Amino acid sequence: MNYRHAFHAGNFADVHKHWILMLLLERLSAKDKPFFVLDSHAGAGFYDLTRDESSRTGEAADGIAHLFAAETRLPDSFAPYLEAVRRLNPGMDDPNDLRWYPGSPWLIADALRQDDRLSAVEAHPEQARLLKESLAEFRNARVYERDGYEAIPSMLPPKEKRGLTLIDPPYENSDEVSRTAKAVSDGMKRFATGTMAIWYPIKTHDVGDALVESLPVPDRGGLRCEIFVTAPDSDAVGLTGSGMILLNPIWPIEDRLREGLPLLCETLARDGGAGWRLEAL
Repeated sequence: MNYRHAFHAGNFADVHKHWILMLLLERLSAKDKPFFVLDSHAGAGFYDLTRDESSRTGEAADGIAHLFAAETRLPDSFAPYLEAVRRLNPGMDDPNDLRWYPGSPWLIADALRQDDRLSAVEAHPEQARLLKESLAEFRNARVYERDGYEAIPSMLPPKEKRGLTLIDPPYENSDEVSRTAKAVSDGMKRFATGTMAIWYPIKTHDVGDALVESLPVPDRGGLRCEIFVTAPDSDAVGLTGSGMILLNPIWPIEDRLREGLPLLCETLARDGGAGWRLEAL
């Protein structure tokens, strides 16, 4: 499976992933103490939906545009995410006219307070160059051009002693699950109290099941959070769903996920096969 950020910017999987990311950042910001975020597979920062990569697929129309259209029916937990997208698109009146979609490093950098920090890692040279440009305005965000899996244990623990690691690889190689599991295991040995958020694509349940079986579950537990826009099917064209595993989830994020997932599923569903799952690990 190959999931390149630029081709899918603003689609239903981005909506699911970035809503959860913003919930985590909100909870980290609830305390006065500074925090650190490591984004191990950061991508380009933000994306122009009018460019060929995004316009060719048009997936944002069934993702972030649908969410904006349903905004008045959504719980307050979606507000920080939607407001961040608006900040990148000043003067936007119609969700279908959305041009710029923020990737995870821009959303993180935009949410940082004065003493919080972001280390955004991107291995692809051109993507890393674009990432540096897109984060140039944020003084407490730094970009590293290197392998994201290797960066996880080497950059942990942070001096702040509290924080989040986001792992969002493209899943284009057969060893992505095993490399993710090793990086998470090594990272948690170094930073046992940190929160880890691992995103994965869904066509069938294979990738999610393999991750659950191979990832360590810390004392504070974990959550498996999935949304399906249609029934998982190995013969489907494209993704059928989006999954996130949260290790050391920050209270009370489980309550907010349980409140928001049914409405998110209803908003993004393609057919009657849509659904969602939230379970403890």
